Amino acid sequence: MSTRIAIIGGGRLGESMLRGFLSSGWRTTDDLVVTARRPERLAELHEKYGVIAESSNIAALKGAGLVIVAVKPQDMEAVLEEISAELTPAQTLLSVAAGVTTASIEAHLPPGARVVRAMPNAPALVHEGIAGICGGHDAREEDIALAADALGHLGAVVRVAEYDMDAVTALSGSGPAYFALLAEAMIEAGLLLGLSREVSTQLVVQTMFGSALLLRDEGLHPVELRENVTSPGGTTTRAIRELERSGVRAAFLNAITAATERSRELSERVSS
Repeated sequence: MSTRIAIIGGGRLGESMLRGFLSSGWRTTDDLVVTARRPERLAELHEKYGVIAESSNIAALKGAGLVIVAVKPQDMEAVLEEISAELTPAQTLLSVAAGVTTASIEAHLPPGARVVRAMPNAPALVHEGIAGICGGHDAREEDIALAADALGHLGAVVRVAEYDMDAVTALSGSGPAYFALLAEAMIEAGLLLGLSREVSTQLVVQTMFGSALLLRDEGLHPVELRENVTSPGGTTTRAIRELERSGVRAAFLNAITAATERSRELSERVSS
């Protein structure tokens, strides 16, 4: 199998993949080619990373074992139709376009195309993301393993059934926005209590970061972490009581369910 990787779409996610592959030593500059529409973007990527930067998606495909399509969902159909005739049976295509099903991708490619779909999230830009991944009709285990290996350089990877990709989108794809909203509310609370914005922001962001590390690296259950911080009759007990009275838990359940439903609607629209 060729070690060469073509990244179709040199936007923020495409660049983060490029950076992750190189910084980890998983691939060298000779193994990578990236495409972009604008000449100035091509020049920037070549100068910054030393990789081949192509304006032609078809030229980028040649000799690549893994073809990563990192374009916006609305541009997916045009890109697939452009590269379809040049995609070989030996190549694995990995799509990271939100809401685009493997069936809709396969419909624009030759029969038997080996398609893998993934849903990375925003922290992939700092290599601390997580991606849900699933294989298409003709994807082999080695295709999924190759795609997972690639995405593993941007964070963690979980394999799910394609039907569950909408839940993945709602939970982790949209998840950074939920935490950002929480952080915004907590920072504003700090301002109301007399703290400066700088101090309030630092307190909230570092607390969120440290708590996430405790949950991940120490293997604490969220309930366990909450109970460790909560003393009978203390400040945290009072705060949690107010949050429960305000229906925060139910609000999150309703919000994530709504996001899942919306993801399914958008997937159907993109696939139709």
